[in-house]
Amino acid sequence: MYRPIAFICALLVSLVAVSSTCLAQSSDWIRFTLQPQRENSARIQASFRYQQRAIGNSNWSTAVMPSELIGLEVSPFHASGTRSLHFAIIREAGRLDCLGSGGDNFASGNCRFGENPAFRQFLVSRGIGRPTSEQMFGLMAVNAGRELVDAIAGAHYPTPNVNDLMAMSALGVDGQYIGEMSRAKYRPRTPQSLIEFKALGITPESISGFARVGYADLPADRLVQMRAVGITPGFIADYQRIGYRELPVDTLVQLKALEITPEFVRSVVRPGYPMPPVNKLVELRLFAKRR
Repeated sequence: MYRPIAFICALLVSLVAVSSTCLAQSSDWIRFTLQPQRENSARIQASFRYQQRAIGNSNWSTAVMPSELIGLEVSPFHASGTRSLHFAIIREAGRLDCLGSGGDNFASGNCRFGENPAFRQFLVSRGIGRPTSEQMFGLMAVNAGRELVDAIAGAHYPTPNVNDLMAMSALGVDGQYIGEMSRAKYRPRTPQSLIEFKALGITPESISGFARVGYADLPADRLVQMRAVGITPGFIADYQRIGYRELPVDTLVQLKALEITPEFVRSVVRPGYPMPPVNKLVELRLFAKRR
């Protein structure tokens, strides 16, 4: 079960790294577009694209509140007609300064990225490493900051590398999440495991949910196994309601992986008949697929 999750986490890191390589490779202009976010018109979807023949295109898109685009005049952006506009995105790793034109809820133009040498030196001083210019852009894009670095050190985790820091920032790992997981007595041993937990949506609330259906104090690797295949406390509770109690984690994982749900079991058992032994459920599933 670990290999697929490790692959997902590695892919996340590689996507951030590839994007930052393309975008910060040279001092050429970075192209931007702005438009209202479809899901929430109060937010603006800011998209950035860099094109270079030797590398190709790269894209970064983020939904932000207008106040995060420092200097942007919102009224002209929404109004009819076309006029010049400018804004900056300023984060701890660096800043984008953008200039263009817009109106009628759309804008486009060009940007330049300027990295923050003080943040690079901060990472060096903490033993995280010396980010390249490409990684500095990636750190800016995911809004990595000192607060997360301090939280990791305060919880006595091994020192992460730059890519770990980017992945955690991209997933929304913060000091609150780290503290809550420690208080729930689920403290992943490494930054990579912390990334894995966050990517799978493992939270104190989900852990408590498993405890309520009889699966308290699960080892971390078992918790990861169940979340990796999408097992929820509700899935377990539904099995308990039809008479299957105290199923081993390996059995639950197998049932979920084979799409043997409580609904399926109910559909193949005639009214008035007892539920089949759990080891027969796989046979029932295979028989149903052959029909």
